[in-house]
Amino acid sequence: MTNSNVLFLCADQHARSALGCYGHSLIKTPNLDALAERGTLFTAGYTNSPVCVPARASMATGLHLYQHENWSSAEPYTGARTSWGHRVMAAGGRAASAGKLHYRDTTDANGFEPELVPMHMGKGWTTALLRKDTPALASNPDYAGQVGFGESEYTRYDRTTAEAASDWLREQANQTFEQPWALFVSFVSPHNPLTAPCEFDGWYSINDIELPTGYAEQPVHHPVVAGIERCFNYDDYFTDEQHVREARRAYYALCSFVDQQVGRVLDALDETGQLDNTVIIYTADHGDMMGHRHLWGKSVMYEDSAGVPFILAGPGVPRAEVNPTPVSHVDCFPTIVEASGVEAIDEDQALPGESLLSLASQSRPERLVLSEYHDGGAATGLFMVRCGQYKYIEYPGFEPELFDLESDPLELSDLSDDPTYVSVLEQCQHALARLVDTDSVNQQVLEVQAALLERLGGRDTVLAEGDRYAEYSYTPVPTLD
Repeated sequence: MTNSNVLFLCADQHARSALGCYGHSLIKTPNLDALAERGTLFTAGYTNSPVCVPARASMATGLHLYQHENWSSAEPYTGARTSWGHRVMAAGGRAASAGKLHYRDTTDANGFEPELVPMHMGKGWTTALLRKDTPALASNPDYAGQVGFGESEYTRYDRTTAEAASDWLREQANQTFEQPWALFVSFVSPHNPLTAPCEFDGWYSINDIELPTGYAEQPVHHPVVAGIERCFNYDDYFTDEQHVREARRAYYALCSFVDQQVGRVLDALDETGQLDNTVIIYTADHGDMMGHRHLWGKSVMYEDSAGVPFILAGPGVPRAEVNPTPVSHVDCFPTIVEASGVEAIDEDQALPGESLLSLASQSRPERLVLSEYHDGGAATGLFMVRCGQYKYIEYPGFEPELFDLESDPLELSDLSDDPTYVSVLEQCQHALARLVDTDSVNQQVLEVQAALLERLGGRDTVLAEGDRYAEYSYTPVPTLD
């Protein structure tokens, strides 16, 4: 129990591999690199779901998807389950947000007062309920079609978010409170559109941009992944290898842009004298495949999609440490509650996560983390568990996948049908079974989503609604003054 302020910084679609402090040779993220030097960098951070809405519900509640039941982009968080913000405010502290939340609505009791320039979902992206034979999205051409340099709704929104967060920090410094504050600052970059501000054009030469691994070859996707790829068939609209390099260059530039906005907020924290008494977390809701396996965006369990950065800094955190312990978003709730000095209650003991403040002083590479996907394009659920050096992905009703991340970090060789790895496969299956009954949960989700689909008017109605919003391949930002 530290009785510190908490600054929780979150990006959208920022892959773990896409930061300088994680070893990327090109991507420039000086502010985040400096933050990692001040604290602990977790090398095996994961999302609890490689899609925004359920990941953010886990981030808020400290629960896995099978526990909070915000399964998909059509089932957003409503504030009904206790969040860390609720707990901080109940203890007399302040919990505020700035930027993207992707909950249902600001009129819900979401655990933040105030919500500054919030981005919400309303009833959500109902196409997510079309789990089987999902058609290709009409907005898919936008992913490749909006590549380049300039301003977008998202870059303007992120600057506004950084300004709002910085102003809020200055306000807190000018007042006297007995209890610490917690601020969640959430940027939408480097999520597409892949349009980066012109000031970053000169940061990256197109000649230095590498193609995705194995891009010259056409991979054979797992049947469930193939269904997801047919729904989000972004790769079909890249015209040639140069176009692919331009997209990756813009993504790199957007990572630097996010880093710049993080720096603005950290500067405000430092200038107001609050840096030394603030625990800082940086993560992302999920990653981005960036063309690997000819996949773009998220929605799959491979490292670039499911792997996210996790940086922790502040009072009591080991400095300049690199920690191999697997961590995930469910660890954020206990971290913030502990950092804020909030007294533990019985319900906290049932949460699956652990405080990063404690984990930062340990090395537990065998710790299990879980991720789930129950969203658009997936004929069945995806369940991933990290078991030491291995990653195991279960697709109920289909064959699994198994990767040795130590010898095969790019996940090019599926070992699930290799007789040499039978015992490893069984160990991973048992580990996943200890966490969740995948068959039971999968059946529950499909039944719940089918019922919701009917209440919304059925498949044809949802498809027609999707067509009306075909001009968007991303969530529109709220109206800004």
